Amino acid sequence: MPGIAQLTGTVKYYDWGGFSFIPSLLDVINKEKKPFAEYWLGVHPQADCRVIMEGVSPATLRDTIRFAPLEKLGHYVYHRFGNLPYLLKALDVKDMLSIQVHPSKSGAEKNFAEENNKGIPLDAPDRNYKDDNHKPELMVAMGEFWLLHGFKPVAKLTGMLQSIDELKFLLPVFERSGYSGVYQKVMGMPQEEVNVILQPVLDRIIPLYNAGKLKKSQEDFWAARAALTFNQPEKIDRGIFSVYLFNLVQLQRGQAIFQDAGIPHAYLEGQNVEIMASSDNVLRGGLTTKHIDVKELLKHVKCEPGIVNILDGDRMGNGIVYKTPAPDFELWAYPLKAGDSVPLKASTTEILLLIEGNCSIQSGNEKVGLKKGSPSAVIFPGNDIQLSAIETSLVFRAGVPPGSNE
Repeated sequence: MPGIAQLTGTVKYYDWGGFSFIPSLLDVINKEKKPFAEYWLGVHPQADCRVIMEGVSPATLRDTIRFAPLEKLGHYVYHRFGNLPYLLKALDVKDMLSIQVHPSKSGAEKNFAEENNKGIPLDAPDRNYKDDNHKPELMVAMGEFWLLHGFKPVAKLTGMLQSIDELKFLLPVFERSGYSGVYQKVMGMPQEEVNVILQPVLDRIIPLYNAGKLKKSQEDFWAARAALTFNQPEKIDRGIFSVYLFNLVQLQRGQAIFQDAGIPHAYLEGQNVEIMASSDNVLRGGLTTKHIDVKELLKHVKCEPGIVNILDGDRMGNGIVYKTPAPDFELWAYPLKAGDSVPLKASTTEILLLIEGNCSIQSGNEKVGLKKGSPSAVIFPGNDIQLSAIETSLVFRAGVPPGSNE
């Protein structure tokens, strides 16, 4: 079996996706303006990724590992996880994503089994848990990127509530019952009450938004955009409350943020590269037309001040590693100049994704190109690999942090 191979990914066409970032990676013309939202690389059941080798019929990465798991995963990953534990993605967020929370590992296992026992089909629109895994995730911005991340600190939250007349009713709730009380209040109130409270806010901010008088650094900007995107007749999206309750975060190219289980968040605009535990468990809290289950959501939300820890990564040689507490994944970025070369040694199956430029990877006599149209490749363990930049390039490398028993 070769030590390296080309790898194809799976495109997800969600309504919020952009029209050019992912088509450019894949070198396809998007005449129909389809929303290319995500490009998946991994073994998740919803990722149909294929290993491409000359003279051999393409096989899914999932099957390639399944037929020789110890060889392809390495001792540590095989015994710790039993399969490739991460999922690598490129995202293009043209429109706001839903406010969401991911369950812990124990919570996912318990609630996935409960829904199975109830006989709820995996593809049912009201299904909350698609698998039994947690979904900690790390994203690296590919340019200016905006998101919501965790609850505002006490002083900022009280200041925000005091500054908006219609939200002042939440101040005594916050003083009495803290973050949990406030969030349960806005998520559990009747729709008619949501409409009455938020309509005057929207009447004030939407004209300003349409006139271009709001800045992206203002919560009002995103609240107005959310209303114009998600509101339905007689139904103002209650996720608009969260725009004011959560931290509004701006990232620049190369900056990253980690989101663990229970941290409420929402991507608002921009492109990123994202790595996560191999899961698709999402509990939604608004800014969406999809299923919202408030009871399940509140089981998992960490109702506490959110710490915004922006990661610049640690420089190591020609690479930058973004370290997180997650045992499931590790992400490296390689910003390379033409002629740069980086030696790589995989301890498990690793995935490379080229965002810009033109590179090659070589293992002995085997050579695979990374370029537009074929931006992704797989590296199997036990081989000495050379990553070489033919022109100025940016390559991401997904793997697993070293284990103690490797």
